Amino acid sequence: MTIWFDFNEDWLFDGERLVCLPHNAMDLPFHYFDEKAYQRTFSYEKRFSVPEAWRGQEITLHVEAAMADARVFLNDTLICRHPDGYTPFEVSLTAGLVAGENRITIVVDGTENPAIPPFGGQIDYLTYAGIYREVWIKVAAPVSVGGVKIETPSQTALTAHVSLANPRGLDLDGVIVARLVGPDGPVAQMSTPVQADTAVVCFDALTDVQLWDLETPVLYRLELELETPHGRDELVQRFGFRTLRFDTDGFRLNGRKIKLVGLNRHQSFPYVGYALGREAQRRDAEILKRDLRINIVRTSHYPQSRHFLDACDELGLLVFEEIPGWQHIGDADWKSASVDNLRAMIRRDWNHPSIVLWGVRINESQDDHEFYAQTNRVARDLDPTRPTAGVRYITHSECLEDVFAFNDFFLGQEEFNPARPRQPLRSQREVTGLEHDLPYLVTEFNGHMYPTKVFDQEQRQAEHVLRHLSVLDAAFRDPSFAGAIGWCAFDYNTHKDFGSGDRICHHGVMDMFREPKFAAHVYASQSDPDQGAVLVPVTYWSRGERNMGGVLPLIILTNCDEVCLQLPGADPLWFRPDRDTFGHLPHPPVIIRAEDVERGGIGVWGMSWGGAEFTGFVAGQAVVSRCFAADPLPTRTEIVADALSIRAGASLRVIARVLDQAGNKLPFFMDPMSITVEGAATLLGPDIVPCRGGSVGFWLRATGPGHVRVAVETARLGVATTTIEVL
Repeated sequence: MTIWFDFNEDWLFDGERLVCLPHNAMDLPFHYFDEKAYQRTFSYEKRFSVPEAWRGQEITLHVEAAMADARVFLNDTLICRHPDGYTPFEVSLTAGLVAGENRITIVVDGTENPAIPPFGGQIDYLTYAGIYREVWIKVAAPVSVGGVKIETPSQTALTAHVSLANPRGLDLDGVIVARLVGPDGPVAQMSTPVQADTAVVCFDALTDVQLWDLETPVLYRLELELETPHGRDELVQRFGFRTLRFDTDGFRLNGRKIKLVGLNRHQSFPYVGYALGREAQRRDAEILKRDLRINIVRTSHYPQSRHFLDACDELGLLVFEEIPGWQHIGDADWKSASVDNLRAMIRRDWNHPSIVLWGVRINESQDDHEFYAQTNRVARDLDPTRPTAGVRYITHSECLEDVFAFNDFFLGQEEFNPARPRQPLRSQREVTGLEHDLPYLVTEFNGHMYPTKVFDQEQRQAEHVLRHLSVLDAAFRDPSFAGAIGWCAFDYNTHKDFGSGDRICHHGVMDMFREPKFAAHVYASQSDPDQGAVLVPVTYWSRGERNMGGVLPLIILTNCDEVCLQLPGADPLWFRPDRDTFGHLPHPPVIIRAEDVERGGIGVWGMSWGGAEFTGFVAGQAVVSRCFAADPLPTRTEIVADALSIRAGASLRVIARVLDQAGNKLPFFMDPMSITVEGAATLLGPDIVPCRGGSVGFWLRATGPGHVRVAVETARLGVATTTIEVL
């Protein structure tokens, strides 16, 4: 039976020190660093002996991803080269292993090699060198289950295409036993004879199948057991039953029409680039689904961690996955490599029910008929169950895909052309140049048109919010739009040619540490109140923060029916969502304007300044409140970890926030914070950092069983601590 061995500990990096994988080749500062520093070769070496139990088995090295142009040596012999930095690769070790000690060396090249996608032009993100995903040793019988592709043509049928790994070309005469297991236990079982390297397993006339959906992401297991004269093997594959369709009037999941509301995601993190493992990847999916409450994410602009996709499957978060690239198309060899990347992406991920679109076009590239005819053909041949899409930013572009995907940055262009009206989105026919509708999806908006830092002044934050609200309202208004995916979820490091000069694109609705800007609550506020009431006034509640002072007009992001504002010494004021301005959103914001306050009998707020209390009501019941202090002062440091216990080797995010008397974060508190980690974990990044937007974020990597004490200290507030257990 195939056994996977963790092969991530004790790699000798560049002949100097032992490291654990995932690993970034260089420790990076938060900003203002030279991306060329990691654009060179690095080496990883691991020595090991072959246990007696491995004798006669097939031994394979499995690398989930390495950036980039990885070359693998076994005992100084080159046995594999894998140029792509985003897809996994396997290489057999069996023939080259020797008695006693063996040595694997993996050399990666961080150079932006123009022969390898996405390189050759300028790209607006960084490709950090290193072995940044996990590495495994796979020990299998001479004949084993190599993989399975599961198709569910309906909710009553399943077809599984099973491939066998038979590197020695042995004669086959065996059987596969397939068991279908649902959330409530076994569903069906069948046996299929095996006499070739492929087999097909079919289950028909299934009953009482539970569908994978956004609210109920039910997962099934297909358990395969292979028996041949050469040994026994098993493989377990998760999947889900669901149907999907993109049409000219939108998107349907299991026959139910859903407006897609989402964000793009880069897989990068501060200080460590791509090199955070399972827990951090899963946590990003949880933030998108549970905190921001979106229903789709685009993996811009490359295949991302299987751990992230696994979490999307479990949470009910739809995924648009695309191949590596950014605007540039290379020569014939480059295109061939891109098609190989596409094949590898689909074969790795075709069993994820969360994935609803294959991105088969280089992001924002020009038309290339032959190239994109090939990518579409390859995708449809490999997986006819999912539509293809291609993201462009040019209008009247040739559409060879099933879904026309477009990055619409029209909002904001009126600043450069006063003759243009302020318009959130263009109509799809204006974009496509056709006289009929296509299945249509907006895949980016806002972003670089209005970069906003987490500590920017309130007035800019409010405009940032309005732009996200306006585009989503326009997407909901037009039934021919399947939806809109904003740029982007999280800020990210980038090349010197982009960003805000500090090598950071502040395009996210959250910062790099996944701390929300006000615009993050635009997305959460569109959820139903039964998921949790949202009440976020877009204000720091400071008399002098805005031009001319005050807080008006005040946007309140909420999914409540009405909001009550209580000011000191005044009668309560009641406000309802602004459906006149945002009449197509599921939950328009409340907007308090100067004339609304005057009608309340208290006039425009003057130089005196008091506190305030906002209360949200649903069906006449108070469900959420928010208080603001008149004189906010640093009062305490709050430390929040994503979990209170983690496994050894895992990474964990910790956030320290400086709060005022009312429990609100102080956005302009910028004192340095000292971070101390004691016990079974190490700190990733520096131990003295400035507070940014009222908080600091950092990740820990657990080193072994035991307890971890985390302390954050500031001169004014002293020390705050928390304890984490490593299992």
